[in-house]
Amino acid sequence: MTTARVWFITGASRGLGRAFTEAALAAGDRVVAAARNIEPLGALAAEYPDDLFPLSLDVSDRKAVFAGVELAMAAFGRLDIVVNNAGGLLYGMVEEATEEQIRAHLDVNFFGAVWVVQAVLPHLRAQGSGRILQVTSMGTSGGMASVGLYGAGKAALDSVSEALAREVERFGIKVTILQMGGYATELFTAGITATDPLPQYEELRAELAEMWGDEAGPDPSTAAPVIMELAALPDPPRRLIVGGQSYDMVQDLDRARGELYREWEQLSRMAAG
Repeated sequence: MTTARVWFITGASRGLGRAFTEAALAAGDRVVAAARNIEPLGALAAEYPDDLFPLSLDVSDRKAVFAGVELAMAAFGRLDIVVNNAGGLLYGMVEEATEEQIRAHLDVNFFGAVWVVQAVLPHLRAQGSGRILQVTSMGTSGGMASVGLYGAGKAALDSVSEALAREVERFGIKVTILQMGGYATELFTAGITATDPLPQYEELRAELAEMWGDEAGPDPSTAAPVIMELAALPDPPRRLIVGGQSYDMVQDLDRARGELYREWEQLSRMAAG
């Protein structure tokens, strides 16, 4: 009989986090489902009373994160797969964003994930095993107008996760960066903070609205099988683009960046170093 794995998933009440939670439970695993508001998890908790532990948690509160991880350990005795999924969207041009908005945004999207990592690592290291899945974005390959600060937080998490992977692999801990595509996760509704728009950017906003259209993206449940298969791999990749269209877009962005470097190679080589 296969031993049930224990997942610790942040942002688990909706969107991708909810989809991952449901998939793990359906596979016979146990889940610590962390979210600021755990009310939406009520029906799921009733369906899986022994396997789901809803945890009320604001990941931007470092002390609360450490306390929450201890509660998770007390509930299930171990952690096998940690999914840093909690996040929100700060929508607006860089000039428009207030200091308070920027700091609050990064507190969740970047620092929150770091606090979770710091809290779980002693337990994973003691076990000699564990997976950490860092939910970033396909947009970390290049900043996009009006969501630049969202991309900045995800790019920072992407970068620190590369370092983290090298730091913890000797302890039997595997880190994978999940470069997620656009899914219908309520990110642009329940998870959004918008800046006060400046009139100077009206034309650009209109262009972006026309370019993006009204399509919400695929259901988050379509990404869950990928994450379940990834979690079962004995030697998982350090990074994975999730979504076929996103894969193509990232490849295009990388090619464009490479072409730009080559175009200005002569100027680059004029400097020593």
